[in-house]
Amino acid sequence: MTTDDRVTVIEAFIEAYNRFDLEAMLALVHPDIVFANHSGNEVTAEARGLAQFRELAERAASIFRARRQTITDVTCAEALVTVTIDYEGTLAVDLPGGPRAGDTLALKGRSEYALKDGKIVGLVDYS
Repeated sequence: MTTDDRVTVIEAFIEAYNRFDLEAMLALVHPDIVFANHSGNEVTAEARGLAQFRELAERAASIFRARRQTITDVTCAEALVTVTIDYEGTLAVDLPGGPRAGDTLALKGRSEYALKDGKIVGLVDYS
């Protein structure tokens, strides 16, 4: 894949994420996907394989009324594409001991994508 092709896949994935279009997201994910979310120094979510990733994505979508990732920078290396993002999400539910439904979360972070066979096979989020 060319660099442009890899970036196009990632942009399509993020656009589907922003629309809560799970099927479009999953169409861009390799069956052997490995996912991890890091918040600070803690791994807060992990998934291995398409079934676990689907389950995690469904759960995450149910927590938000609205959400948006905006790419602010893209860096391409041989094995990884790193995107810097601004994230904003409005909660649909109260979080235990935390923000309440209707509250908006705003974060900055980065995501590292690995692709195989034209699909996302590795995704690590950092915030």
